[in-house]
Amino acid sequence: MNNTLTPAPTTAPTSAAADRAPAPAPTAVRALAVTRRVAWFANALFWSAFAVLEGVNHGWLAGLLAGLFFIAPDLTFLVAVRDAPKMAHGQLPPRAVPYYNAAHRALVPLALMALYTFTPVAWAPAFAALCGWLAHISYDRAFGYGLRTKEGFQRG
Repeated sequence: MNNTLTPAPTTAPTSAAADRAPAPAPTAVRALAVTRRVAWFANALFWSAFAVLEGVNHGWLAGLLAGLFFIAPDLTFLVAVRDAPKMAHGQLPPRAVPYYNAAHRALVPLALMALYTFTPVAWAPAFAALCGWLAHISYDRAFGYGLRTKEGFQRG
């Protein structure tokens, strides 16, 4: 008989966290992030090409509105331009966050595009503008700029 003491196996305390699946490996999380960004970039190229096509097919007004709506979501920074010098690096003034987030949600132009499709309105410059807006949002997501927290920082 062996008289050496062997430590008894210990069990971790049970909790709700222990019952969940293990966290994904860092490489899997990184691969998913890269895949999402590539998908957003492909989406951005699609909406950019569609906006240009609408501009070419329907004239200068369609092209102009596509270009304006391509830059318009970032004009929400102007809501609180006076507060910007007081903010931390990369922080949007909290007063501008609701406007920024509303202008950077892809569901807004997508819903308007669906509404445009099912209504009797047929004005190509409006559709071109929505394409430009979706292109802007898609480029932002592809380059890592997403929605903001209520304090004005990038959501993680």
